[in-house]
Amino acid sequence: MSKDLNWGELGFGYYKTNFNVRCEYKDGKWGEITTTDSEYIPMHMAATCLHYGHEVFEGLKAFRGIDGKVRLFRAEENAKRMIDSADYLCMKAPSVELFVEMCEMCVKANADFIPPYGTGASLYLRPLLIGTSAEVGVKEAKEFLMIVFATPVGPYFKNGFRPISTYLEHDHDRAAPKGTGHAKVGGNYAASIISGTKAHNEGYAAVLCLDP
Repeated sequence: MSKDLNWGELGFGYYKTNFNVRCEYKDGKWGEITTTDSEYIPMHMAATCLHYGHEVFEGLKAFRGIDGKVRLFRAEENAKRMIDSADYLCMKAPSVELFVEMCEMCVKANADFIPPYGTGASLYLRPLLIGTSAEVGVKEAKEFLMIVFATPVGPYFKNGFRPISTYLEHDHDRAAPKGTGHAKVGGNYAASIISGTKAHNEGYAAVLCLDP
């Protein structure tokens, strides 16, 4: 329950909220937005997101202002970036209007988890777009699922806007030139885990990938 949260002590991670919103793309069109309390996705074992990295995502925050109002930060810009990322992976992205509507619905459905003003915390939204049609062979999917879920979070860097220690990575690259580096896709993050783990274990806050 949100009443049990210590807003000022929140880290940047997943905390269960009440609802998430979903929308499916089938037969060449987006369907109706639905709301669910389930944290799980029924999925075919041959879904393209599982085998061929057919996945893009975004991250944005909702803040409660000093006036009590709740504001989403630059949701339209996140929608445009998702469209650009999806286009590169030959995926069907939701329109800017559908993206924003789903984000707003998710915020309203989880209003109890929006941190109070002045706590330094916010409600983080994770819009996720995945290919769900069954394929064996690298090809674009015909069906997609868009999900927006929410979790209350503290600052990404606990110390705020202060200098941080950065690990210089010479042996691994996060995204090769002319690849998916300009797109917000899961594969880029998978490529960074080995460097991030090494940096964390050695006490660094971030990684700067150089040309290996």
